[in-house]
Amino acid sequence: MTLSSFLTNLVIPLNLCITLLVVAAVLFMLRQRKTAFFVAAAGLGWALFWSLPASSLWAGGRLEQLYPYKMPMSMPNAQAIVVLGGSTANNRLNWFEPYDSATATSRIDTAAMLYKAHRAPLIIVSGAALDGKVSEAQLMANSLAQQDIPPDAVVIENRSYTTYENALYTVEALKQLHINQVLIVTSALHMPRAMAVFKKQGVVAVAAPSAPQIVVPGKQGFSFWQPNMRALEASRSIIKEYVGLLVYWVRGWI
Repeated sequence: MTLSSFLTNLVIPLNLCITLLVVAAVLFMLRQRKTAFFVAAAGLGWALFWSLPASSLWAGGRLEQLYPYKMPMSMPNAQAIVVLGGSTANNRLNWFEPYDSATATSRIDTAAMLYKAHRAPLIIVSGAALDGKVSEAQLMANSLAQQDIPPDAVVIENRSYTTYENALYTVEALKQLHINQVLIVTSALHMPRAMAVFKKQGVVAVAAPSAPQIVVPGKQGFSFWQPNMRALEASRSIIKEYVGLLVYWVRGWI
Protein backbone atom coordinates (compact mmCIF):
# COMPACT_ATOMS: atom_id res chain seq x y z
CA MET A 1 0.00 0.00 0.00
CA THR A 2 1.35 3.42 -0.98
CA LEU A 3 1.66 6.29 1.50
CA SER A 4 -1.11 8.26 -0.20
CA SER A 5 -3.42 5.21 -0.14
CA PHE A 6 -2.72 4.66 3.56
CA LEU A 7 -3.44 8.29 4.44
CA THR A 8 -6.55 8.31 2.26
CA ASN A 9 -7.95 5.21 3.97
CA LEU A 10 -7.09 6.75 7.33
CA VAL A 11 -9.07 9.95 6.78
CA ILE A 12 -12.02 8.52 4.83
CA PRO A 13 -14.99 9.99 6.74
CA LEU A 14 -16.58 6.75 7.93
CA ASN A 15 -13.21 5.15 8.76
CA LEU A 16 -12.01 8.13 10.75
CA CYS A 17 -15.39 8.59 12.42
CA ILE A 18 -15.50 4.99 13.65
CA THR A 19 -11.87 5.12 14.76
CA LEU A 20 -12.39 8.30 16.76
CA LEU A 21 -15.58 6.94 18.34
CA VAL A 22 -13.67 3.86 19.50
CA VAL A 23 -10.90 6.08 20.87
CA ALA A 24 -13.54 8.21 22.61
CA ALA A 25 -15.10 5.12 24.19
CA VAL A 26 -11.70 4.04 25.55
CA LEU A 27 -11.05 7.55 26.90
CA PHE A 28 -14.48 7.58 28.53
CA MET A 29 -13.74 4.31 30.31
CA LEU A 30 -10.45 5.82 31.47
CA ARG A 31 -12.47 8.69 32.95
CA GLN A 32 -11.12 11.21 30.42
CA ARG A 33 -14.67 12.28 29.71
CA LYS A 34 -14.06 15.79 28.46
CA THR A 35 -11.40 14.60 26.02
CA ALA A 36 -13.65 11.70 24.99
CA PHE A 37 -16.45 14.15 24.17
CA PHE A 38 -14.23 16.28 21.91
CA VAL A 39 -12.78 13.22 20.13
CA ALA A 40 -16.26 11.81 19.49
CA ALA A 41 -17.53 15.20 18.31
CA ALA A 42 -14.57 15.50 15.91
CA GLY A 43 -15.34 12.09 14.39
CA LEU A 44 -19.03 12.80 13.96
CA GLY A 45 -18.31 16.31 12.65
CA TRP A 46 -15.89 14.97 10.02
CA ALA A 47 -18.48 12.49 8.74
CA LEU A 48 -21.23 15.10 8.78
CA PHE A 49 -19.09 17.61 6.88
CA TRP A 50 -18.48 15.19 4.01
CA SER A 51 -22.11 14.05 3.90
CA LEU A 52 -23.17 17.56 2.85
CA PRO A 53 -23.34 18.22 -0.92
CA ALA A 54 -22.10 21.75 -0.22
CA SER A 55 -18.79 20.31 1.03
CA SER A 56 -18.21 18.27 -2.13
CA LEU A 57 -19.18 21.19 -4.35
CA TRP A 58 -16.71 23.41 -2.50
CA ALA A 59 -13.73 21.07 -2.05
CA GLY A 60 -14.11 18.89 -5.15
CA GLY A 61 -15.51 21.60 -7.40
CA ARG A 62 -12.48 23.75 -6.64
CA LEU A 63 -10.16 21.07 -8.06
CA GLU A 64 -12.35 20.47 -11.10
CA GLN A 65 -12.41 24.15 -11.97
CA LEU A 66 -8.62 24.56 -12.03
CA TYR A 67 -8.60 23.16 -15.59
CA PRO A 68 -11.98 24.00 -17.16
CA TYR A 69 -13.57 21.57 -19.57
CA LYS A 70 -13.50 22.48 -23.27
CA MET A 71 -15.16 20.84 -26.24
CA PRO A 72 -12.76 18.67 -28.31
CA MET A 73 -12.87 21.03 -31.31
CA SER A 74 -11.77 23.89 -29.03
CA MET A 75 -8.63 22.09 -27.89
CA PRO A 76 -5.24 22.80 -29.52
CA ASN A 77 -3.45 20.28 -31.69
CA ALA A 78 -0.79 18.08 -30.11
CA GLN A 79 1.48 15.19 -31.02
CA ALA A 80 -0.38 12.66 -28.86
CA ILE A 81 -3.29 12.16 -26.48
CA VAL A 82 -2.35 10.56 -23.14
CA VAL A 83 -5.18 8.83 -21.26
CA LEU A 84 -4.68 7.86 -17.61
CA GLY A 85 -6.38 4.79 -16.17
CA GLY A 86 -9.10 5.00 -13.54
CA SER A 87 -12.67 6.21 -13.15
CA THR A 88 -14.48 8.65 -10.94
CA ALA A 89 -17.94 7.94 -9.49
CA ASN A 90 -18.52 5.24 -12.13
CA ASN A 91 -18.24 7.88 -14.87
CA ARG A 92 -21.73 9.11 -14.08
CA LEU A 93 -22.76 12.52 -15.37
CA ASN A 94 -23.32 14.01 -11.91
CA TRP A 95 -22.13 12.87 -8.49
CA PHE A 96 -25.45 13.68 -6.88
CA GLU A 97 -27.62 11.70 -9.28
CA PRO A 98 -28.00 7.93 -9.82
CA TYR A 99 -25.83 6.21 -12.42
CA ASP A 100 -27.31 6.21 -15.92
CA SER A 101 -25.44 4.28 -18.61
CA ALA A 102 -27.06 6.45 -21.29
CA THR A 103 -25.36 9.60 -19.98
CA ALA A 104 -22.17 8.17 -18.45
CA THR A 105 -18.99 9.40 -20.16
CA SER A 106 -15.58 7.92 -19.42
CA ARG A 107 -12.19 9.50 -20.00
CA ILE A 108 -11.62 7.05 -22.85
CA ASP A 109 -14.71 8.53 -24.55
CA THR A 110 -13.10 11.95 -24.19
CA ALA A 111 -9.91 10.65 -25.81
CA ALA A 112 -11.85 9.14 -28.70
CA MET A 113 -13.65 12.43 -29.33
CA LEU A 114 -10.32 14.29 -29.35
CA TYR A 115 -8.85 11.83 -31.84
CA LYS A 116 -11.89 12.05 -34.13
CA ALA A 117 -11.64 15.85 -33.90
CA HIS A 118 -8.10 15.47 -35.30
CA ARG A 119 -6.46 17.00 -32.22
CA ALA A 120 -3.63 14.40 -32.35
CA PRO A 121 -2.74 11.36 -34.49
CA LEU A 122 -1.83 9.06 -31.59
CA ILE A 123 -3.40 7.91 -28.30
CA ILE A 124 -1.29 6.56 -25.44
CA VAL A 125 -3.26 4.63 -22.81
CA SER A 126 -1.63 4.21 -19.40
CA GLY A 127 -2.45 1.86 -16.53
CA ALA A 128 -1.44 -1.54 -15.12
CA ALA A 129 -3.70 -4.44 -14.14
CA LEU A 130 -5.33 -3.52 -10.82
CA ASP A 131 -7.73 -6.47 -10.69
CA GLY A 132 -7.38 -9.63 -12.72
CA LYS A 133 -4.88 -10.13 -15.53
CA VAL A 134 -5.98 -7.48 -18.03
CA SER A 135 -4.40 -4.05 -17.59
CA GLU A 136 -6.39 -0.84 -17.54
CA ALA A 137 -4.41 0.23 -20.59
CA GLN A 138 -5.51 -2.86 -22.53
CA LEU A 139 -9.12 -2.38 -21.48
CA MET A 140 -8.96 1.22 -22.72
CA ALA A 141 -7.37 0.07 -25.98
CA ASN A 142 -10.22 -2.43 -26.42
CA SER A 143 -12.75 0.35 -25.81
CA LEU A 144 -11.05 2.57 -28.38
CA ALA A 145 -11.21 -0.24 -30.93
CA GLN A 146 -14.96 -0.48 -30.31
CA GLN A 147 -15.15 3.23 -31.14
CA ASP A 148 -13.42 2.66 -34.49
CA ILE A 149 -10.02 4.02 -33.46
CA PRO A 150 -7.42 2.15 -35.56
CA PRO A 151 -5.10 -0.12 -33.50
CA ASP A 152 -1.97 1.43 -35.05
CA ALA A 153 -3.01 4.78 -33.55
CA VAL A 154 -2.91 3.39 -29.99
CA VAL A 155 0.17 2.85 -27.79
CA ILE A 156 -0.20 0.78 -24.61
CA GLU A 157 1.69 1.54 -21.38
CA ASN A 158 0.68 -1.14 -18.88
CA ARG A 159 3.26 -0.91 -16.06
CA SER A 160 1.95 2.04 -14.03
CA TYR A 161 -0.02 1.66 -10.80
CA THR A 162 -0.02 5.32 -9.69
CA THR A 163 -0.30 8.75 -11.26
CA TYR A 164 3.43 9.26 -10.75
CA GLU A 165 4.17 6.01 -12.60
CA ASN A 166 1.68 7.02 -15.31
CA ALA A 167 3.90 10.00 -16.00
CA LEU A 168 7.22 8.21 -15.51
CA TYR A 169 6.55 5.31 -17.88
CA THR A 170 4.55 7.34 -20.39
CA VAL A 171 7.40 9.82 -20.69
CA GLU A 172 9.70 6.89 -21.57
CA ALA A 173 7.36 5.99 -24.43
CA LEU A 174 7.09 9.63 -25.51
CA LYS A 175 10.87 9.95 -25.73
CA GLN A 176 11.11 6.84 -27.88
CA LEU A 177 8.50 8.35 -30.20
CA HIS A 178 10.18 11.80 -30.13
CA ILE A 179 7.00 13.36 -28.73
CA ASN A 180 7.01 16.24 -26.27
CA GLN A 181 3.63 17.93 -26.70
CA VAL A 182 0.56 16.05 -25.46
CA LEU A 183 -3.04 16.41 -24.41
CA ILE A 184 -3.64 14.87 -20.96
CA VAL A 185 -6.99 13.13 -20.53
CA THR A 186 -8.31 12.17 -17.12
CA SER A 187 -11.21 13.14 -14.88
CA ALA A 188 -11.59 16.82 -14.05
CA LEU A 189 -11.02 16.03 -10.36
CA HIS A 190 -7.76 14.19 -11.04
CA MET A 191 -6.43 16.68 -13.56
CA PRO A 192 -4.53 19.05 -11.18
CA ARG A 193 -2.36 16.21 -9.86
CA ALA A 194 -1.90 14.65 -13.29
CA MET A 195 -0.83 17.93 -14.89
CA ALA A 196 1.59 18.70 -12.05
CA VAL A 197 3.28 15.30 -12.39
CA PHE A 198 3.64 15.44 -16.17
CA LYS A 199 4.95 19.00 -16.12
CA LYS A 200 7.51 17.95 -13.49
CA GLN A 201 8.69 15.34 -16.01
CA GLY A 202 9.33 18.11 -18.53
CA VAL A 203 6.43 17.36 -20.84
CA VAL A 204 4.59 20.17 -22.64
CA ALA A 205 1.13 19.16 -21.48
CA VAL A 206 -2.30 20.64 -22.13
CA ALA A 207 -5.22 19.58 -19.92
CA ALA A 208 -8.13 17.95 -21.76
CA PRO A 209 -10.33 16.75 -18.88
CA SER A 210 -13.57 14.88 -19.11
CA ALA A 211 -16.61 16.99 -18.21
CA PRO A 212 -16.84 17.95 -14.52
CA GLN A 213 -19.04 15.73 -12.37
CA ILE A 214 -19.22 17.71 -9.13
CA VAL A 215 -21.86 20.18 -10.27
CA VAL A 216 -25.26 21.22 -8.98
CA PRO A 217 -27.88 18.85 -10.48
CA GLY A 218 -30.77 20.32 -12.38
CA LYS A 219 -33.46 18.40 -10.52
CA GLN A 220 -35.82 20.26 -8.22
CA GLY A 221 -35.57 19.76 -4.48
CA PHE A 222 -31.78 19.45 -4.39
CA SER A 223 -30.44 20.71 -1.08
CA PHE A 224 -26.88 21.89 -0.47
CA TRP A 225 -27.21 21.31 3.28
CA GLN A 226 -29.12 18.05 3.56
CA PRO A 227 -26.83 15.09 4.40
CA ASN A 228 -26.52 12.83 1.39
CA MET A 229 -25.16 9.27 1.45
CA ARG A 230 -24.04 9.52 -2.18
CA ALA A 231 -21.98 12.61 -1.32
CA LEU A 232 -20.48 10.82 1.68
CA GLU A 233 -19.48 7.80 -0.41
CA ALA A 234 -18.02 9.94 -3.20
CA SER A 235 -15.97 12.04 -0.77
CA ARG A 236 -13.27 9.37 -0.90
CA SER A 237 -12.25 10.53 -4.39
CA ILE A 238 -11.97 14.17 -3.29
CA ILE A 239 -9.96 13.30 -0.19
CA LYS A 240 -7.72 11.05 -2.28
CA GLU A 241 -6.80 13.95 -4.54
CA TYR A 242 -5.95 16.34 -1.71
CA VAL A 243 -3.90 13.68 0.08
CA GLY A 244 -2.24 12.75 -3.21
CA LEU A 245 -1.28 16.36 -3.90
CA LEU A 246 0.21 16.66 -0.41
CA VAL A 247 2.17 13.40 -0.61
CA TYR A 248 3.41 14.10 -4.16
CA TRP A 249 4.55 17.58 -3.09
CA VAL A 250 6.40 16.18 -0.06
CA ARG A 251 8.12 13.57 -2.26
CA GLY A 252 9.11 16.13 -4.87
CA TRP A 253 7.01 14.58 -7.62
CA ILE A 254 5.14 17.81 -8.36
